[in-house]
Amino acid sequence: MSFKSFNFSKEIVSQIEALGYTEPTPIQSKAIPVVLEGNDVLGLAQTGTGKTAAFALPILQRLSQGKRGQIRVLVIAPTRELADQINESFNVLGKQTGLRSTAIYGGVKYGKQSLALRKGVDILVACPGRLLDYLDQRMINLAGVETLVLDEADHMFDMGFLPTIKKIIQYVPKERQTLLFSATMPSDIERLATQILKNSIRIQISPQAPAETVSHVVFKVEQNLKTPLLLELLKSTPTKSVLIFTRTKHRAKNLGLKLQQSGFKAISLQGNLSQVQRQSALDGFRKGSYEIMVATDIAARGIDVSLISHVINYDIPDTTEAYTHRIGRTGRATRTGEAFTFATHEDSGFVSSLSRNMKATLEHRILEGFDYTARGESGEFARPARPARQSFSSSRSRYSSARR
Repeated sequence: MSFKSFNFSKEIVSQIEALGYTEPTPIQSKAIPVVLEGNDVLGLAQTGTGKTAAFALPILQRLSQGKRGQIRVLVIAPTRELADQINESFNVLGKQTGLRSTAIYGGVKYGKQSLALRKGVDILVACPGRLLDYLDQRMINLAGVETLVLDEADHMFDMGFLPTIKKIIQYVPKERQTLLFSATMPSDIERLATQILKNSIRIQISPQAPAETVSHVVFKVEQNLKTPLLLELLKSTPTKSVLIFTRTKHRAKNLGLKLQQSGFKAISLQGNLSQVQRQSALDGFRKGSYEIMVATDIAARGIDVSLISHVINYDIPDTTEAYTHRIGRTGRATRTGEAFTFATHEDSGFVSSLSRNMKATLEHRILEGFDYTARGESGEFARPARPARQSFSSSRSRYSSARR
């Protein structure tokens, strides 16, 4: 299948070709025809599958007919970074259509956003909090919305946005097309989907299956040795851009500083940064000014850097779905990538479960020459012990491996 089979307008086709796109991804192949027909969609797809274009392209096609200059599409996203990313996709893909898209979110002054709204937009991408502020002040009219998109719905629930989203939906016409995308399907999202979707078509793209282009490596290491191991691993591994995940923003900040002090071009992305600082960090990471970014799960949503070669789980995630989200930043398209996971003995149960659930081979490695019996770090990098779980094989090889 090619993009030509969708019969997009010449303006959209021209831009698709200019961007070098030839074949749609699985989520695009399944979702684009359904959205073009005006159906409601419940989409389950992981990060890096081409989900944004899957709804942006058919929306742009449908908007090419009808009145301009009023909000006809509302996209709600959980984070400022993701809102910016979606807005940029609409503007790039719709460059030749004359349609206007803008993003609004908190953490920045209202002036520039309000000016863009006064000029008139066709597509509004918004974070829930700032959007509700505008609605309460009657500065935005959603009466003309034809399509409502909720992106990364599971993450919005994690951030406590469900009550806000329900309030926002009251401002949107009942007769509309609704597209709900999520990587996981907890009970809260099931209930919301039942409430807001009408005769929806469910599209699922292996939400628990990581990209086949990613190799998965586990390093068994105790908590107090994670930082020394990380430093040695970064020195001995050829990398491009590296994304490191920690459990807390405090740890992300301190680990970022530790890497900087050790001579690495590193930056942290966490909730205590201002919007200007966050944007500067992201821009620097995208451009290569920073080779390493340390982030929490919440802060990392919306990161879209195409050349990430390694994702490192400094702290192990809580679920298989969270693991898939994290490593979805590497191995995109046809590129290869590696996912390194640091696992303590308390994490052994999760490692065993991960291997079973994602149906992928986990390679256990050790770093030759590293002293796994050293005293290592303590204090700020420590975490409370979790209940002991079943052990997993401690077979080791240096960068020589024992595959499972």
